[in-house]
Amino acid sequence: MPELVVYGIENCDQVRKARAWLRAHGVEHRLHDFRRDGLAPERLAAWLGRVPWDSLLNRRGLGWRKLDPARRAQVTDAASAAELLLEDPVLIKRPVLEHESGIVVGFSEAIYESLFGAGPDASP
Repeated sequence: MPELVVYGIENCDQVRKARAWLRAHGVEHRLHDFRRDGLAPERLAAWLGRVPWDSLLNRRGLGWRKLDPARRAQVTDAASAAELLLEDPVLIKRPVLEHESGIVVGFSEAIYESLFGAGPDASP
């Protein structure tokens, strides 16, 4: 089975919740920190091929609110979103979880339970 990777930033509350849930359920994973490890254009392109661009863009976060309104207005499609997200990967809604059957954007206990099971002996 491919390695389970959680993409985000270490000090993000949602990333912490997701990683705590995975640890509590015995699901091995590793963190890919955008600040430390960056984001490859190929990875972002793969994500954009699987989920809508506006589900990857975190418009609720402080990073988005701090952007110049003119810059925000330029984000109107997948190409413009990709350009912005590559400039500043912290604008990606977190965490992004890559698993064998796809990716999940954001943390949802219900979705994680459906993917990995609810018991402590569940395996990915």
